[in-house]
Amino acid sequence: MNTISNVEFKRPIWQTAVIFTLGFWLSASLILDWVIMPSLYFSGMMTQAGFATAGYAIFWNFNRIELLSAGIILTGILAMSKTHSWRGGTLVLAVLLLAVSLVDTYFLTPQMSAIGVQLNLFETATTIPAVMNLLHGGYWVLEAVKLLAAGTLLSRCWQEV
Repeated sequence: MNTISNVEFKRPIWQTAVIFTLGFWLSASLILDWVIMPSLYFSGMMTQAGFATAGYAIFWNFNRIELLSAGIILTGILAMSKTHSWRGGTLVLAVLLLAVSLVDTYFLTPQMSAIGVQLNLFETATTIPAVMNLLHGGYWVLEAVKLLAAGTLLSRCWQEV
């Protein structure tokens, strides 16, 4: 009557942490990039004076979450590399995710915010500076790199048991 079952799904704790962190980060990035920012853009908020401040506040918080996620992922990959034989490039992808987060946090977001801030209260901005478009392009390239690297890492961690 007292049957003990030893059937359980054995996945290392670091692997579970990396999978959950990657899933959270990917979903949060997609929501921010494809739902929140386009809705702010199409509602006309980019033409208002407080958009740079609001955008900086949103991205300041999100970038810190990205840095924390990248740190957890890199730590998990380093811990798992002691027990798993990873295919080439897994550690490189984790370091790439951290590098993208650092560039977003400490270069792109402050630069875009500084360009977008209105220093003259009597002057209204009617056009977006060309440098801002260049920075937005760089941001989208980094987002594509981040999504590809995170998706590849998620696939590799999911398959490795």
